[in-house]
Amino acid sequence: MATTQSNLQERTARELLTQGRPLFLGVDGEGAAHYWDSYEFAVAVVSVGGDAEKIELAATPFETLGQWCEYTRSERGWNIGPHIGGSLVGDLVRAVEA
Repeated sequence: MATTQSNLQERTARELLTQGRPLFLGVDGEGAAHYWDSYEFAVAVVSVGGDAEKIELAATPFETLGQWCEYTRSERGWNIGPHIGGSLVGDLVRAVEA
């Protein structure tokens, strides 16, 4: 069932975004999946119920994907992820801090 839900969320994100295979960032504390489109510099947020929104970072106070992920962490938390680039050292520091 979780796989079916994640497939539906990914399909919805693909419909919203230009990039054929947007990067899966994670699932926030409310169950919404977040997908990153580097072409548009935008995030698609798809709720469990299927409601979706495309958020272009230029229309927010956030300049980077990392800032968006930190904002999401502070507002909703992350159940899964976020899966964004970084170094092995940065990943280890985040794991220790968690």
